[in-house]
Amino acid sequence: MDVHRRRVDPGYPRLRIDRGRGRSRTKKALIGLLVLGLVAGVVGTSAIATDTLGAGHLYERFLAKVDRFLAGPPPNRSIDPEVIVTPEPASPAPSPTPTLPPLASGQPRPTPGPTPTPIPRVAVDVDIVQNHDAVFAHEIDKDWCAPAGVTMVLAVLGKGDPTEARQREIASRVREWESYSDSHNGDWGPSAMAQALAAYGAPGYRTRIYETRADALRGAAKAIALTHSPVILLAWRGAHTWVMTGYRANADPLVFADAKVSGTYILDPWFPWNSSIWGQSDPPGTFQDAQNMIDNFLPWQRPEGHYGSRDGNFVVVEPTLPRG
Repeated sequence: MDVHRRRVDPGYPRLRIDRGRGRSRTKKALIGLLVLGLVAGVVGTSAIATDTLGAGHLYERFLAKVDRFLAGPPPNRSIDPEVIVTPEPASPAPSPTPTLPPLASGQPRPTPGPTPTPIPRVAVDVDIVQNHDAVFAHEIDKDWCAPAGVTMVLAVLGKGDPTEARQREIASRVREWESYSDSHNGDWGPSAMAQALAAYGAPGYRTRIYETRADALRGAAKAIALTHSPVILLAWRGAHTWVMTGYRANADPLVFADAKVSGTYILDPWFPWNSSIWGQSDPPGTFQDAQNMIDNFLPWQRPEGHYGSRDGNFVVVEPTLPRG
């Protein structure tokens, strides 16, 4: 997923390579590699290793651009069906006490059975993570919110520590899962994240699309309650990854279809960076109230093109299998 701190939404145009420009691009890539070799010879590999004056970061950015160039346009692989979740009806009102039918003369009235105790409608506060710092992964590169998010989900599920090495490894495998229908820019989309999770031992994640924010948060809360696993929210109009580990609601969403989620517990891989568009990021496990969700969890709208049912709706990557 591509995140840039600009006054417009992040996103790259799709890379096109034609015969007329193929040699030119190849020549530029070779020249770039030659320049990189000269720079490395002058600055030294130790500067890259220690990130002196940002050399390591620039080196990684250059390798990423070369990788994207060599990979070409993203393949048009099929992705898992994206489920459009329709709004649930409100919880039905309690039925009135039934009236017993009249009895025939001399017939004894049956003893009524016990009245079931109604489930109380009380507020709930759920978070499946106790130590958020222990499972947090800061995105190494500003475009790596997706591999960082996948790294954190795996850490919550006990599938590996959230190390930089793990994040780099996941990021390096994106070519196995990318698809044009998932991300017109190439690299990461919600389907690629679900496939990455499956590849690392967490199968069952699926992309869900909701028409409203309220339904999306309620659906995410139900998924967490049912599976005891974290959810991925596509924040910032689909440009950023948030990992949701819990929620507060005015009622149990598994019991009451009209339960209202008032906020979420979030792991934001952008922390501790500040964004000129979205503001200062919050520490791991911060409770994001309703206003924060309105400001950050916005309908999908990507500048690189249309995405069918995603456009204008709220996109969530939810677990569907109970946590082992």
